[in-house]
Amino acid sequence: MTGRRQARELALQGLYAYEIHQRDVDEIFEQVTRESNLGDKPLQYARRLMETVIKNLEFVDKEIGRLAQNWELERIALIDRIILRMALTEIHFMPDIPEKVAINEAIDLAKEYSTIESSSFVNGILDAALVKSRRPADA
Repeated sequence: MTGRRQARELALQGLYAYEIHQRDVDEIFEQVTRESNLGDKPLQYARRLMETVIKNLEFVDKEIGRLAQNWELERIALIDRIILRMALTEIHFMPDIPEKVAINEAIDLAKEYSTIESSSFVNGILDAALVKSRRPADA
């Protein structure tokens, strides 16, 4: 498993704890990384991802609501919402991460941490995000 994958898993755990407890990000990050043996770069990425998701939470949640037609945000399973938030944050606010990588990682996280149907749901939402964000070629 790559360092970035492990970093995403830590960010997922941290964002889940943040959603449940609404505590200080530093405190949560310390808690979820306490027993981690990740190197500095993956830990820095996990922190950057967590902070960027939280900073852009309103935008990303509106984006999920726009893309998840016929689904109210609150009806989407919490773990799926967090995975979508992470992927959409990488797509919109972290240009160093290729869009396809963000999507594939989100699908893999959904397969590992959520329900059987979640990976298809996450894939559909993120596919829609890419289709809607692409503009037709200039004529």
